Amino acid sequence: MNILMIGCGKMGGAMLRRWCDASNHSFTVIDPAKPDLPQKVRVEADLSELGGEIFDMIIVAIKPQMIEAVLPDYKNSLKNGGVVVSIAAGFALRNFSKILGDVPLVRVMPNLPALIGLGATGLYANTLCSSGQKKTVEDLMEAVGRAFWVSSEDELDKVTAISGSGPGYVFQIIESYIAAAEKLGFKPDEARALVLQTILGATEMANRSDEAISALRESVTSKNGTTEAGLNALNANGALDTLMRETTDAAYKRAIELQ
Repeated sequence: MNILMIGCGKMGGAMLRRWCDASNHSFTVIDPAKPDLPQKVRVEADLSELGGEIFDMIIVAIKPQMIEAVLPDYKNSLKNGGVVVSIAAGFALRNFSKILGDVPLVRVMPNLPALIGLGATGLYANTLCSSGQKKTVEDLMEAVGRAFWVSSEDELDKVTAISGSGPGYVFQIIESYIAAAEKLGFKPDEARALVLQTILGATEMANRSDEAISALRESVTSKNGTTEAGLNALNANGALDTLMRETTDAAYKRAIELQ
């Protein structure tokens, strides 16, 4: 496919580099900053430099607040039957339709680990998308991690609250965990290495296992042992469960507000 990307910041650039390696698509980027990208990517500063060329797919990778001002200029850059893909958070499909009319549209919610090919990306398509178009978008997103289709934009907002914002929650937990290790007397570099390897090992173990997470937790928790003592403090009276529900609920409500 002949694909145009509008804007190419850190996330868009990282995804594009992986797409270049994983596909035979032709990519053109419009970005005034003219970012440094693989040689096979055509990079232009302005739409006027395309000479009226039209594309099979347009990927919208600019900030949501810029879309209403920028996107109308690209309305004639999409082939008949082409598909528009948005990685701009919080800009609903109905708002794209107001600008572009009735065209196939896919909203994509990637998360930060897509930068290293370990993303968790939510996908939602309108009813005008063909199965082939959905498969093409899915393949692109699988190149940067795992792709998860949802059945509504509301579910995509929930994906935002879980995986989109999720790395921030995990980084906060890691930060607090490292601080606790330092409080016990470990040097900062020792605390960081111990905590990160512990989380990496536990996560990978869970990823490779078919057992319930609760069973894995129980397997390391001896009665009256150190892990049980720690867990009793960590989740006393379900405090951690409540905190995680409140965290994801707050993010979900904010995702709705931003639309």
